[in-house]
Amino acid sequence: MSAESQRGRKPRADVQRNRAALLEAAQRHFLRDGVGASLEGVAKEAGVGPGTLYRHFPTREALLAAVLQTRSAELVARRADIAGLRDASERLRQWLRAMEEYFSAFSGLPEPLMAAAREQEPGNPLTLPCDDLIATTEEYVRAAQQVGHARPSVKGYDLYLAAVWLAWTKGTGAHDEEALDRLRALIERGYCEQGGPE
Repeated sequence: MSAESQRGRKPRADVQRNRAALLEAAQRHFLRDGVGASLEGVAKEAGVGPGTLYRHFPTREALLAAVLQTRSAELVARRADIAGLRDASERLRQWLRAMEEYFSAFSGLPEPLMAAAREQEPGNPLTLPCDDLIATTEEYVRAAQQVGHARPSVKGYDLYLAAVWLAWTKGTGAHDEEALDRLRALIERGYCEQGGPE
């Protein structure tokens, strides 16, 4: 946190400008090279030194979390659309697909998200966004369970991991859309109440 923020002051214009430039450059580098992109390259493209980057974003996870925040508007809009659906099982299905697409934004993104969800480290900037997504998934799971469309044993965390795994699979390039559809169907069959042995 900057000294200005600690004192309750609005950050200086150049500080805000540097932060915005870093986020824009990071998004371009993550899109092109994945989440392992060179942070020095990000700083150089933003027109600042590495020290400025690390003052704003002390870790790669902090930068990644901030970039994801700038991209979250689409996910928020999707969630609002999904909330308007009448069918609880369809809401859950659409939410899982929305998360999968969100997790596919950058190559390599599923790994740090899985780590943040698994390790639950308070200092990891990705933990809170993951917790929020897991909580939302749990809400959709419970709604589907209440109408008998999801097994009682299923947890939001389980399906969060399933969406991350699908995004990881998509990121490997070793798939086609038909294969992904079959994997989605297998996952749905696993969590649906009607999906037991026949």
